[in-house]
Amino acid sequence: MRGRRTDANQATIVAVLREVGASVVDLSAVGKGVPDLLVGYRGQTYLLEVKNKAGRNRITADQEVFYAWWRGVETVIVYNERDALTAIGITEG
Repeated sequence: MRGRRTDANQATIVAVLREVGASVVDLSAVGKGVPDLLVGYRGQTYLLEVKNKAGRNRITADQEVFYAWWRGVETVIVYNERDALTAIGITEG
C-alpha cells in the first residue's frame, strides 16, 4: 500500500508552527478528505490543508465532502508559513 503524498512545503510549515509553540498532528496519512494538519495553539484548535501553488493546487472531491460534513472548525487552506501563522492568529506586527 502506497503512502499518501504530502506537499513539499508541509514539513517547513509544521516546523514553523511548532517553533511558535503550536502542537501539530500530521493527519495526511488518514486521507478520505481529512485535512493535513490538526493544530492546537493557545487553547484553540485549527484544521489546515496544505497546498502547494507549484503542484496540484486543487481541492479533491473527498475534501469537498469532508468540508461539507464536518461540524467543527472550518478547514483553512495554507500555501506557506505566513498563511499557516495567520490561520492560527499570528500576524506580522
